[in-house]
Formats: sequence, structure tokens, C-alpha cells
Amino acid sequence: MKGNREGRLSYRLLLAVDIQGYSKRDTREQLLAQRQLSDALDRAARGVGLDRERWDKQVGGDGELATLPVGTDPALVAGDFALGLADALREVNRRDAARFRLRVRLSLHHGTLTAGPFGPAGDAPIVVQRLLDAAPLRRLLVDDPGRDLAYVVSDSLFEDVVQTGFCALPPEAFHAIKVTAKGATFRGHVLTGRATRGGEAPGEERSGPDGPPAADAHVLDFPALAVR
Repeated sequence: MKGNREGRLSYRLLLAVDIQGYSKRDTREQLLAQRQLSDALDRAARGVGLDRERWDKQVGGDGELATLPVGTDPALVAGDFALGLADALREVNRRDAARFRLRVRLSLHHGTLTAGPFGPAGDAPIVVQRLLDAAPLRRLLVDDPGRDLAYVVSDSLFEDVVQTGFCALPPEAFHAIKVTAKGATFRGHVLTGRATRGGEAPGEERSGPDGPPAADAHVLDFPALAVR
């Protein structure tokens, strides 16, 4: 990581994104999706005064794991950045006619990690990736074909940041989940409606017969999908 050396712990904000249905695209369509996602992330970051050039990024074909710089405001990223990314994705899908729409999963967590030769090491990168690959998050995109962004924050980030009132998204717009993977349990909070600025309340729109859950509803428990 920029400014860190191996063997030194750092407490950082991490962000992971992944493109839904990436493997179903041909090579040209995969390249288009990569460019679209990069542009959408750039736009969302610029919209809140962040510079992605300063992010330490571990990239894959269908997404990235980013460690944000020390001092990044977590409330800004958890709220306004997520809203900005949803806006950017909607704009991409309105503007670019393609066989596949750009639909993305996003997860956030903050915790300790250290630099390593193949990327950040520690619990924090594991948590953010397990939540990104969790079945409930994937299911949001499957159950709601009109959704462009499925978004989850870790349990600790929800408690430390979202519940403070400094985040642009209210706590009641999220629903608690619990996932298991590799014998471990990971807890997070999924935005149950679509991330929008104004208009419908984020927690009021949810597909499926049961409608939106109450803010204090029971925790949903799902097995996590296999992590690549």
C-alpha cells in the first residue's frame, strides 16, 4: 500500500466492487464493462472530492479491491459516494445501448491490514470480499432486474458510521444480514432499496412478496457463495 511497509498495521477504509454477469460477456463486451465501471467510479469519486489515483487498487477483470488513503471520511464514502456511483451507473445504462447493462455489487468495510507482496493482508480485506460475494447481495440483482447497484456495509462500519447520522443514507434504509464462508461468520447491512437522491425513500422499494423489512427486523442468515 502507498506509504506503508510490510509488517506495519494500518487502519483503513476498504471498498470492493464487482460486475454482475461478467463471464457471460464476450471479450469486447468485457472490455466495455471494465471501461464503464472505471468511468463510473471516477465520476462518483470526483463528485465527493476524492481522487482514485490515490487509491491503492488490487484489480481483477470484473472489479477491484481498493484501500483508500488515510484520512478519508468514511461517512462521505458510505453515503454520498455510494449515491454517486448509483447515479453514474444509471447514466451509463441510459446512455450506452449494449446487450448487457452495467450492474454492480459494492461493499465497504474499515479495519486493520498490512501491505503484502500480493496486496493487502489482514482481516479487513477478507471481510469486505466475503460481504461482496454474499448470497443476499447477489440475490438483490437477481430478484430486481431494474437495479443497477447492490450495496452492503460491514457491521462495524454500519455501527460506527451509518448510525451516526453523518451518512447521507439513513440507518433504517439498511437490513442486517449474516453470511457464513470458510467456517467463519460475517455480518453486514444491505441497502434494501435502490440508492437514490430524493424521490422514493431508499428503504421503501424492495422486490418480492414480503415487501420492505422493518429497520429492526430479524437478521437474515445466508450461506456465502464461493469466493474466487
